[in-house]
Amino acid sequence: MLIQFLVGGVVSVCNIIIHALVMTAVVRVVQASHAKKRSHPSLLLIITMTATVSVLMAAHAFEVIVWSLAYLIVGVAPVGSKLVYFAFVNYTTLGYGDVIPVEDWQLLGPMTAMNGVLLFGWSTAVIFEVLRRTMMISSNTAVSE
Repeated sequence: MLIQFLVGGVVSVCNIIIHALVMTAVVRVVQASHAKKRSHPSLLLIITMTATVSVLMAAHAFEVIVWSLAYLIVGVAPVGSKLVYFAFVNYTTLGYGDVIPVEDWQLLGPMTAMNGVLLFGWSTAVIFEVLRRTMMISSNTAVSE
């Protein structure tokens, strides 16, 4: 059981680092783009939110791939299983149950789910903050025109 916690913890920390790097980049790009005066606040909102959510979705997909690589390395799923699919099902807490981990690695599924839930929550907080800041910029631009 200890090795499962160790593997799950290492993969979770790797994904937290990936997420932190992506979040830092997103926030810096949004701050830089808002420093410039925009003449179309609605267009700014659409572009900013589309880009933000797209980048975060790509980050989550990459984090799922990290989990699937870990599954491959330690042999979590039965031979022939689709590991990226299995990792996505766990990460998103969908839980179809059509792929069952081997008995020695059963804790990695719930650990993947815990990691996914936390990172989705973090993404939601960043999306909200980007939306808030963009709305402030948009309303200030609209008022000054």
